[in-house]
Amino acid sequence: MVSFAQRVERMRESGTLGMANKADDLIEEGKDIISFSMGEPDFTTPQHIIDAAKRALDEGFTHYTASNGIKCLREAIAKKCREENGIPATCNEVMVTIAKHAISIAILSSVDIGEEVIIPNPCWTSYHALINIAKGRPVSVEVNRDNDFRMKPEDIMEKLSLKSRVIILNSPSNPTGGVATKQDLKGIAEIAMDHNLTVISDEIYEKVIYEGKHHSIAAIDGMFDRTYTINGFSKAYAMTGWRVGWVTASKELLRPLERIQQHSITCVTSFVQKAALEALVGPMEPIHEFVRIFKKRRDLIVKELNRIEGFHINKPKGAFYAFPAYDYDIASLPFAMKLLDHGIALTPGSAFGRFGEHHLRLSYAASMEKIKEGICRLKKAVEELDLPLRKESENNK
Repeated sequence: MVSFAQRVERMRESGTLGMANKADDLIEEGKDIISFSMGEPDFTTPQHIIDAAKRALDEGFTHYTASNGIKCLREAIAKKCREENGIPATCNEVMVTIAKHAISIAILSSVDIGEEVIIPNPCWTSYHALINIAKGRPVSVEVNRDNDFRMKPEDIMEKLSLKSRVIILNSPSNPTGGVATKQDLKGIAEIAMDHNLTVISDEIYEKVIYEGKHHSIAAIDGMFDRTYTINGFSKAYAMTGWRVGWVTASKELLRPLERIQQHSITCVTSFVQKAALEALVGPMEPIHEFVRIFKKRRDLIVKELNRIEGFHINKPKGAFYAFPAYDYDIASLPFAMKLLDHGIALTPGSAFGRFGEHHLRLSYAASMEKIKEGICRLKKAVEELDLPLRKESENNK
């Protein structure tokens, strides 16, 4: 038999993609499934961005580019980072890449065997896997409804050890929609500087924010030189299939990432980079409209979920996920499978870490009609399943 490296054997399937694949298989079989499992906008990429890619193709822009990206795009990204985020980046401190790839190689560049990476829990499913590939050790900081799903400085302090090397931030957050405050980031910055830690700040949902303001930790004095700020076009611009984003950091921090990129993907697809440039410099009205629609959907799904007996949810401030807790005595994976039998696909909270248990994640990147119908199915399924309450839930009533 063929054998595989232990790092692969230890890796679990993505919980979000796994449930989405199950839903797709059932839909192909002709089953009526409403899916809230995938974290991608249901909008089509704005036409002016598509047209820019077409022009690039027509002009023969189909060859390799510089590994770190075309200069005009890097300049536009650096300008955006300075003006919108207060991050003091130049075009030589930007690498065009795939956002997920950037997180992977930032971890590989920062973590040696056995070193610890502090992460929020629940968190995006890939953080654990990417840390394990690097043979690092994920250390979880619980985020929950009581702290509005924010990773607080005092909670990070409790998890520090001599092996601590990296803190991963994700604001707005997948799966919870939590948004870090400026005060949170100031406290985390002090910890990073005092303990010589690197920060990987995943800001992919930056523009999908409803209340408050997005803040970048790299804008805080002293933090640019120890922070990888990772962003991209997938979520805000409805460009998930284009696979393009960026990482900005000091030249010293960026150098090992550029080396890995040269020996892995070489560069991002050439004509896609032209489309990304148009996304940054072109009209922003479509993106503002996307966010307006997401907010309307958020308000609807939160209202309807809180009407279901045994469900509880804080109103998420960003991203496009609802992450309700439930009181029933059933783990989230079997609960999600039972709900799939009732025609609704969503992701079990356990996919996002142990503190995600007894939660479900619903992506509201779906039409208002599908949200209404999906929540109706959820409510009906809960009534028909007649699940017992957990003892702690009964005691709390």
